[in-house]
Amino acid sequence: MNKATAKASVIIPYYKKKNNIKRTIKSVISQTYSNFEIILIYDDEDLSELIYVNNLKKLDKRIKIIVNKKNLGAGQSRNIGIFNSKGKYICFLDADDIWNKNKLLLQINFMKKKRCSISHTTYEIRDSKNNRIGLRKARNFYNLKALLPSCDIGLSTVVAEKKIFTKSFKFPNQKTKEDFVLWLKILKKNIQIIGIDKNLTSWYSTKNSLSSSSIQKIKDAFKVYSKYMKFNFIKSVYFTLILSLNFFKKNYF
Repeated sequence: MNKATAKASVIIPYYKKKNNIKRTIKSVISQTYSNFEIILIYDDEDLSELIYVNNLKKLDKRIKIIVNKKNLGAGQSRNIGIFNSKGKYICFLDADDIWNKNKLLLQINFMKKKRCSISHTTYEIRDSKNNRIGLRKARNFYNLKALLPSCDIGLSTVVAEKKIFTKSFKFPNQKTKEDFVLWLKILKKNIQIIGIDKNLTSWYSTKNSLSSSSIQKIKDAFKVYSKYMKFNFIKSVYFTLILSLNFFKKNYF
């Protein structure tokens, strides 16, 4: 396999992840695909962990730190990372997830071969003790309707060409489901999201993360349909219920 050469920009929002961030960074540094930059966005008004984060730059010269003046949330932080990126490809990674060492090489070469602008991969779910507790298989999404009932795209698996992102196509300002909104908007624009059924990412489920808050998820899910998809109240409630049921099935069955 010929190594792809285009630069990849790895966007990592950081908020109180001191115990996990070095593991995450090392999973990027160890990639067999070497033409990348890491943009870590420090999104915490409490600067007590900033010295530790800045010291991470000693691990690799390709690491860049951006410090937000105030807490903006993961979505807005990713937008800042995209704006400051220099790569042809934008790669998303949360500060407690890790990649297989061949992820970028396999995924970018796949995208070049298939001529697709955005892709995601299969990923495994692990608990805080590193036990594997689930697996989510990637599939192709050719239209908006296919994704509406269930957000089956793992954020930390996504690689997209930078040209996709514009003022209209960026993460919205909400606490959770911000990635779901963006994927739906991309599909609405008739840009296909292609799935690669290879397990290349480990997603860690942590109880204290925003994504683990069921109440917050339900609120933001309703906003996805009512505000961003512009569905009426009944239709928004319906899809929120379907989304919640699908989430329950995926996590408990």
